[in-house]
Amino acid sequence: MAKPRLACRECHYINQPDSQSCDRCGSSSLTEDWAGYVVVAHPEESEIAREMNVDEPGGYALKVR
Repeated sequence: MAKPRLACRECHYINQPDSQSCDRCGSSSLTEDWAGYVVVAHPEESEIAREMNVDEPGGYALKVR
């Protein structure tokens, strides 16, 4: 069984299961407890990215606990 990916509690970026810190912001506050997923391809053109304060392409959790 695959290990769940980890969401950053700070920026919501989705990281690999073996990550020790967030690849986007460097925070060590990662969790398996998240829900929803959005892929932002062009943050400069995305209203969702603006709402989430996302400025880099990638996968982001919508809800992080």
